Amino acid sequence: MIPRVKICCISSVREARIAIAAGASALGLVSAMPSGPGVIDEATIAEIATIVPPGVASFLLTSATDVDAIIAQQQRTQVNTLQLCDRLERGTLSDLRSALPGIALVQVVHVVGDEAIVEAREAEQAGAHAILLDSGDPRLPVKQLGGTSRRHDWRISRKIRESLQIPLFLAGGLRPENLRDAVETVGPFGLDLCTGVRTDGLLDAEKLQQFMLTIRGLATSFPGTYGNPS
Repeated sequence: MIPRVKICCISSVREARIAIAAGASALGLVSAMPSGPGVIDEATIAEIATIVPPGVASFLLTSATDVDAIIAQQQRTQVNTLQLCDRLERGTLSDLRSALPGIALVQVVHVVGDEAIVEAREAEQAGAHAILLDSGDPRLPVKQLGGTSRRHDWRISRKIRESLQIPLFLAGGLRPENLRDAVETVGPFGLDLCTGVRTDGLLDAEKLQQFMLTIRGLATSFPGTYGNPS
């Protein structure tokens, strides 16, 4: 099977419809972040979530590190997937699973070195339904939690993918010209892109179509399935 495609930084119902029509499996909706592109208000996120059809995941990207705050965000926005862009400081993934049955939990791991391998395994053991590898750096004074357009070390990403039993999404600097390399090097369940399919900050239907055509042209097989959260 070919990788799932998540289009991130969706800013409007119009962009959501473009991504869905192109065959996206998931939409990324960015709430308040310390840095990076694509942030929209929660009212817009909730509006977009209402038009997402069955079979397409609506990801709320949250920088919150408190379980109660994350639960409240999900209840306001009614998304079906939470993308945790930072590490939890209060509460656990198990707490989120208990409070939000049926809502998928995707833990972001920023690949800044080999320590990301341990972090990803710990997130799996803690109850994440999937891992998303990105190229931010939460150690900076102003945290980078995604949207950097940078490519990280995909050799580390491959090691992480091979160590996990849950699906893995790959983000960071993906473009049509490096897709085959990404797929062959990492073997991800899904690909997550934002700036690579945008022009002047807006989702570009032509670039997106080219990306999807490139993906469909790949004949590589990938492990894992992304079923309903248990």
